[in-house]
Amino acid sequence: MAINILMPALSPTMTEGKLAKWLKKEGDEVKSGDVLAEIETDKATMEVEAVEEGYLAKILVADGTEGVAVNAVIAILTATKGEAVDAAAPAPAAPVAAAPAMAAPVAAPSAPPAPVARTGERIFASPLAKRIAGQNGIDLKLVKGTGPNGRIVRADVEKAQAAPAPVAAPVAAAPAAPPKPAPAPAITAPHTKIPHSTMRKVIARRLTESKQSVPHFYLTVTIELDALMKLRGELNAKSPKDGAGAFKLSVNDLIIKACAIALKRHPGVNASWTDDAIVQYDEVDVSVAVAIPDGLITPIVKGADRLGLAAISNSMKDLAGRAKAGKLKPEEFQGGGFSISNLGMFGISEFSAIINPPQAAILAVGAGERRPVVKGDAIVPATVMSATLSVDHRVIDGALGAQFLQTLKGLIEEPLSLLL
Repeated sequence: MAINILMPALSPTMTEGKLAKWLKKEGDEVKSGDVLAEIETDKATMEVEAVEEGYLAKILVADGTEGVAVNAVIAILTATKGEAVDAAAPAPAAPVAAAPAMAAPVAAPSAPPAPVARTGERIFASPLAKRIAGQNGIDLKLVKGTGPNGRIVRADVEKAQAAPAPVAAPVAAAPAAPPKPAPAPAITAPHTKIPHSTMRKVIARRLTESKQSVPHFYLTVTIELDALMKLRGELNAKSPKDGAGAFKLSVNDLIIKACAIALKRHPGVNASWTDDAIVQYDEVDVSVAVAIPDGLITPIVKGADRLGLAAISNSMKDLAGRAKAGKLKPEEFQGGGFSISNLGMFGISEFSAIINPPQAAILAVGAGERRPVVKGDAIVPATVMSATLSVDHRVIDGALGAQFLQTLKGLIEEPLSLLL
């Protein structure tokens, strides 16, 4: 019996991907959980595990192939070794088994929801989706699967927990099409073309959409860092030299904690816009921008308001290291209610960041610099940084943004409160 292996959807924005490398070759035995291939998504290079067991009879998509559509047949698995297969077999309308996917794949949002695949009363769902549904009392019979072949995945269960999708706005007369822009002038100077990676294409598309569709405005505050840096030095001096309890705090770790506390005090900033409501998040999950070779990724420090400084520091080091190695799981970089982008280590004094949808705010952190400040009647030197909050004006008004920054400034300038 032949089973088609399909291209899985491994991120919310993925409609196609690059099959970077096969880790099994034709004729190899495949067991459930074996890593079959590496696939480059719009966020990272991920390993794809097998769901079914058998033998890899035929590879239909070669290493390095770009633009492979989600749910396209990439290989064929057979129950017995040497079984004849049709090398050009298309994806069947109702495949016998689900395609291999990661433990918690997320289907591309552009694909329409497929009906739940059932055999009698059996429901096809990933183990993680079943566990989340059981914990939250969700009936999987009422959930539409968007994974390969209608398989219910984690994102489907989470969607079922959320509010129903907004009703489409009434159809209005379409405005006249704007004039087409003039073609870009040809490049005549000597140059080298660097092909766009999947990640770079998605970054370009999403940030363009954010800047064009989200009404940004910006608030900047200057914050003195001397007390924070003194506390950081004292805490690092108390760290064990090695072992499980060892830590080394960075200024960014303390800023993450300060932002988390400020978000807890101002929940209106920890929010997103939808067409029918403003969604305020129950958890304080802070996304932190990390530069990687192909672009940018935002791993999430989850429940940052409840974590101690050492836990935040060690979590951030682990997330950043695995982000640069392309080893993050989807749930470790998808989501979050607020973002931080810190370019201070590059000597950047001040900048404005573009909001990362669907979040409503992002904090751009500049370098700490020695500057003259006025204290009483005296001018004294102090270490000062500029922090600029970019906000979605549909969600956050000027007063709320200013109150958030006022709280953040107070927490950083009197950092003992971060230890409470």
